[in-house]
Amino acid sequence: QWLTEDMALAVKDFVSEGNGFYSLHNNSHVSLSSKTYRDVQGGAYIGHPPLRPFKVRVVNTSHPITQGVADFMVNDEQHYVEYDKDSKYVLLEAENIDGLRYDKHGVKSIAGWAYDFGKGRVVFTSVGHTIHALWVPEYVKLQKQAIQWLLKEI
Repeated sequence: QWLTEDMALAVKDFVSEGNGFYSLHNNSHVSLSSKTYRDVQGGAYIGHPPLRPFKVRVVNTSHPITQGVADFMVNDEQHYVEYDKDSKYVLLEAENIDGLRYDKHGVKSIAGWAYDFGKGRVVFTSVGHTIHALWVPEYVKLQKQAIQWLLKEI
């Protein structure tokens, strides 16, 4: 609950004016304290089970961020989020392939999205609690391409 409305408006103005915003992992929790911030980010944190292995699947292979990125496994917190925007912007889905459910939310969760916001761009990816998850080669490729997309280089 540390985010003030002035801070949220500053983020919104920054992105709306043509800049990029990469929201990673637990940053989705910040959306719970600000409707303005949530509008920019596109969703909010629900919760997560303990660290466990799960598969991250690319569900939109035509987006510049996901070009050439294969599905990958991580051992991380599988964050569950509420997603507020059009489903056409979803890039990634996470699934516990061992069938372990998280409360009433099941085994699958949205794991990433990207869209234009004003003159700027927003990316969210949910993987990122452990350094080992951040260093999975396919995820590194995706993160690099996300940054290039946010900077309008691709």
